[in-house]
Amino acid sequence: MKASVQPYSQEILLERLEELYEVEFTWLKVDPLVAVLVNLDRNTQDFILGWAMRLLTTNVYISHEFIIRVVEALDRLERRVIEAWAVHAADTFDQQGLRPALLVIQQVDAFLEHAHAHAEGITFAEVESILSTFVCGLSGRRLKLAQGDTVYTDSETLYLPNITAKLVKSKDNFLLCKAQVAFMWAQTRFGSFRVDFTTAFTDYPDKEQALAAFHALDTLRLEAYMERELPGLWRDMQRIEQLRLDEVREEEGVCNMPLQGIWATCRGVLHTPSATVDDVLALVPQVLGLPIPQPVYQTRLNPEAVMTCMLARMEREKILLRVKLSELAKEMRGEEETPPDLPLSREEEEKKEVAPPEFELREVPEGQGMELVLDDKPIAPPEEVKQLITSIMLDWGDVPPEMLVAAGPGEYDPSLYQKEEKDIEDVWKGIYHEDGAFLYREWDFARQHYRKNWCVLRELEISPGDPVFVDKVLDKYQGMIKHLRRTFEAMRDENRLLKRQSQGDDVDIDALVEALADSRDGREMSDKLFQHMHRADRSMAVMFMVDMSGSTKGWINDAEREALVMLCEVLEKLGDRYAIYGFSGIGRKRCEIYRIKSFDDPYNAQTKARIAGITPKDYTRLGVAIRHLTEKLNGVDAKTRLLITLSDGKPEDYFDIYNTQYGIEDTRQALFEARRTGIHPFCITIDQRGKDYLPHMYGHANWVEIDDVKKLPLKVADIYRRLTTR
Repeated sequence: MKASVQPYSQEILLERLEELYEVEFTWLKVDPLVAVLVNLDRNTQDFILGWAMRLLTTNVYISHEFIIRVVEALDRLERRVIEAWAVHAADTFDQQGLRPALLVIQQVDAFLEHAHAHAEGITFAEVESILSTFVCGLSGRRLKLAQGDTVYTDSETLYLPNITAKLVKSKDNFLLCKAQVAFMWAQTRFGSFRVDFTTAFTDYPDKEQALAAFHALDTLRLEAYMERELPGLWRDMQRIEQLRLDEVREEEGVCNMPLQGIWATCRGVLHTPSATVDDVLALVPQVLGLPIPQPVYQTRLNPEAVMTCMLARMEREKILLRVKLSELAKEMRGEEETPPDLPLSREEEEKKEVAPPEFELREVPEGQGMELVLDDKPIAPPEEVKQLITSIMLDWGDVPPEMLVAAGPGEYDPSLYQKEEKDIEDVWKGIYHEDGAFLYREWDFARQHYRKNWCVLRELEISPGDPVFVDKVLDKYQGMIKHLRRTFEAMRDENRLLKRQSQGDDVDIDALVEALADSRDGREMSDKLFQHMHRADRSMAVMFMVDMSGSTKGWINDAEREALVMLCEVLEKLGDRYAIYGFSGIGRKRCEIYRIKSFDDPYNAQTKARIAGITPKDYTRLGVAIRHLTEKLNGVDAKTRLLITLSDGKPEDYFDIYNTQYGIEDTRQALFEARRTGIHPFCITIDQRGKDYLPHMYGHANWVEIDDVKKLPLKVADIYRRLTTR
């Protein structure tokens, strides 16, 4: 039988803690810590010391205080709750500073009251990026997520609380957030707000009770839509509702039993595909005074916020649609604006007096959407107009005919429908420089948890460079570019031999031999005995992430730009979708991404000028750049997605812990996150010390070092060819 491990002695604990807290420099007393730890078992000692070391990377005083307080609370807290408590203190330090973090450690009883929420709750920061992508994939108006005090929508923004912890397990709380987001989407998509909330309930003695009944009935109607539109999520919603009912069988004022009587009858009416919000209003008197069912995923109804948002949007979109239709009519009829300082001819004056064009909106057969008609000619509306029409139909139920009349000259003031744009560079100068920025978490390997909303990132426009630069590169490397074009054209046209097919151009000898052997053994012969050539399907999307740190100054920067010019020249021939972004920044609060070429940008004079304008900036905070560009790359529909980094060194930042192993581990974690979404990362570096850290970050086969920066242009193209054909 294996002997139990002995606890640490007083002498060993004293030595370890003195070393841990560097008592000769910090003047912290470790004798009280030894006194509380020495009588614990070895497993508990290791657990506490382990978390003390993690907290030490955040702040020495938080770590010191943690040991004293955790021993006092051991008999009241489970270990998972202790871990959540420690992480919460570290997060508080990140966001608010030392004093509030120490209060979290010292006021353990206050934390214990909300221990479940901290341990198993899901924070808004954890679900925002995932659910934002989920919402983008749903039909209807483009919605955004934001943090609020309660769960509700104003018909444009879906609000979720900072933490959701109604259910026992964190995975179920995540599903609850997703269900709530889907419920709010359904409200905007299926007409829940086509009600005049200011007058619809005025005749009821108890307006609040009538509003609650309306909301419960409308929930039944929306459930039917979600069951039809999102069957997989609907099954999850039923499961988490059952979990909630199992936890709390009876709550005051809440109906937890299966729907019966009048409610069951109402559900039968509202579950028909033709049910509308008018049917909901008609049923309100029948359920007044009855217990109101409240599913766990049902959100709060906020009529005031909805009406305020809708009225402003409806007026703005009515104007904007007519303005856009006017622009579309001029484009279709080939009209041009007459400069104001030139007199109009008689014919032009008569033409100007003609009534503005009127459009017609028709439904395309087979449910393929809507089309605009002008002068009996169908027009596929541009995406912006299509989104406007969709939003108007969600609010009005259809598009009123007066909105399909193009705006006349000078009919609307642009200030009524154009949003004020701020200079993105000016935001950095204010104290609220996080307003409108992207917030990303960062992995703290010592803490073994993410720092939430730790990095502040903005997308900036790159200043155009000398357009002559591209011409010089084309002239300098014309022979090499011709060679690469031929190579890439061969990649585009190459065929792939498919073997073991049921039919084909030739016999597959290997398959035939195996089939004959099977027949002699008494087994059934396979019919897949042929082979044929198949044109390769290049469903490819590639993101090039270019290091624009200050260390690239000089010929490294020139080589990067030359490589990008050559890549663009040959990729245009290949037809793969590609994008180029630069990254730099200084500190976690000023991380920057520079758009050089998005996936939708053509390779034209503007893109060439941006390539020429790539200049060295600041530092290399790599993890946040990978996370941001991963989101962009995942938004592209492609079978294969590559993230290729061009860099000259390891992750670093100005006077920051990011210069240590911390930065390498955060980058490694960001690459893990990218791989989990199906992205293949690769790094091309000119750092001769890259072998010391790149295998740990990228893996042994996913990076390459170039020993001569002059080889970079050719090597990048060659590596791209190999990556996309393997």
